[in-house]
This record gives sequence, C-alpha cells and structure tokens, in this order.
Amino acid sequence: MAYKPRTVKPDDDGQRLERWLKKYATGLSYGQAQKAIRKGEIRINGKRCKPADTLNEGDEVRLPPYAYEDGKVRAEKGQAYLSPADQKLIQSMVIYKDEHIIALNKPAGLAVQGGSGVKKHIDGLLPALRKNEDEPLPKLVHRLDKETSGVLVLGRTAEATRHLMAQFKGRDVRKIYLALTMPAPSRTEGEMRGALIKAGHSDFERVVVDDEQGKSARTLFHVLDRAGKAAALVAFWPLSGRTHQIRVHAAEILECPLVGDYKYGFDPETVEELDFKPQLALHAYALSLPKPNGGVWQFHAPVPRHFEDMAENFGLNCADITDPFGKKP
Repeated sequence: MAYKPRTVKPDDDGQRLERWLKKYATGLSYGQAQKAIRKGEIRINGKRCKPADTLNEGDEVRLPPYAYEDGKVRAEKGQAYLSPADQKLIQSMVIYKDEHIIALNKPAGLAVQGGSGVKKHIDGLLPALRKNEDEPLPKLVHRLDKETSGVLVLGRTAEATRHLMAQFKGRDVRKIYLALTMPAPSRTEGEMRGALIKAGHSDFERVVVDDEQGKSARTLFHVLDRAGKAAALVAFWPLSGRTHQIRVHAAEILECPLVGDYKYGFDPETVEELDFKPQLALHAYALSLPKPNGGVWQFHAPVPRHFEDMAENFGLNCADITDPFGKKP
C-alpha cells in the first residue's frame, strides 16, 4: 500500500487530528478514519496517534491512498464537491492575485457566506482558487451584501489575512461605491453623518439611524451624473464600515433611496413608471489599501452590465468614471 504524506499548513496549526481528517481526508468516513488510526495506517511524523491528538504546523500526516478522492475539488466544512461550472465561476471573478492577496469582482446575486436557504456562496467556492490542497485556503476579510457587486478581497496566507483584517478594522481602506439613486440628491456633494443600529426582528431585520444608541457612521457622496431631478449616478465613500451604511444613509439622510433597494425606501410603485424592474443598484467599484511592506494595492471592478443597463434607462453615463474624492477628511 502506497502511503501519502501531507504537511500541516499554518491555518491548521492547533487543530485536532479527527477534525483535520474530516477536512482533508475526503475519502474516509468517520468510522473508517477511526479504524485507520487504530490500525496505524494514519500516523503523525511517523508515530502512531489518537483522534484527539493536536496537530502543529509542519507536521507530516501519513495517510493511506484510499483517504483521497482523486480528481475532485472538495469544498470545506462538509459541503458538496465543486462542479467544473462552479470552479470556473469563482476563477472567472479573479481580477488580481499575488502571493498575499486575491481580489474578486463579485457578481450581484451571489452571497458571500452561507445561511438559511443559501446553497451557493463565495465562501464555499474558495477551494477552487487554490493550486492544490496543500496551499492555504483563501480567507474572507470583509463582506458585500448579496445583491451588491464589485471588489471583494481575500487573504492568501495567515499573515496576509491578519494584515488585511487590521487594515479594515483600522479604517485604512479606501472603498468607493457607485449607486443609482431615485430621486437625484439636491446637493452635488457632501458628507452624511448618522449613527446606525439594527432594529426589527429576525424575519425582517433592518438598520436605522439612531444617534442616541447607534454606532457612529460617516459617508461622503458625490453626484457624477444627473437625469434632472428624477435620478442620479452617485459615488459613495463610507468612512466607517457599518452594515448597510450607504443604503441607510442614502435613504434616511440624503432622502434619495438607491434604485431597487426595496428594503430601504425604494417605492415598488415606481416600477410601474419604468420600462424595467430594477435590482439593487450598488457596485463596489474601487478599493485601495496599504501593502504589508509599503506601497498600496489598488483595485477596480468594471461596472456590471445590469448596472449599465439601468443607468442607460435613466440616460445616465457610467463611462470613464474617476474617483471624485480627494484625501480622506
């Protein structure tokens, strides 16, 4: 029997052997794994082991060949195998990759993480971004709403992930969003301030402005194009990172809900006046953040076709967009 060694990656340091086997030895059932350990067919650094043994980075785990299922990319956490179509889908989203980071252009309608009734999501597709199973699994460091398209960043190593998370937590990231509003703002540019808090119940939870109990939030805006008073193409720069921040600030403070944002103020009856039924018109267009050793990453996600189509219906121009904001105030 030809045994295959496998090296424990940094992301799996401190993990119990039985959990590690569930993650990587995809050809083994729980009972088969326990039996293989008892028979000595699975060993750590050449020594017999127990299911509860803790693994360390760099350990060599010897596995029998039947522990693998060749030719298939296995999703993490017990999810189904990724189909060729799913692998192609996530790989087609990549707009940048280096040894530290991967940047995706996430399409609207695809969730970032799983949840009730969510069968396909970015997190579940990430294994297809590795060259092989010995490469660490890319990690999410921030989120986008399911119906929001645009730049989504992943860390490729544990060190890179920690760096990226620190940048997002410290608000050292410049995020520029494009949106269509209806009606158009009365001002061309400005800053919105309004503390935000989650309200409602689990079946219809939403975020509202509450300056007494909410967490502070600031958003810059700049109108890029207008269709009279009816609608506008607007750039937003959220200086804080609250849930649904742009959507709530646009609806409650600017009094210009995002087109297609039925949860936050877009009037469904407006659809009868249009030649199309709009979906949420919000796109994470540009993102920049510091590199670990100096310099800056800068990413742009092209405006998606559905967004362009909606803009054209209002006579708004999405071509040749530039960042309208100066330095962070």
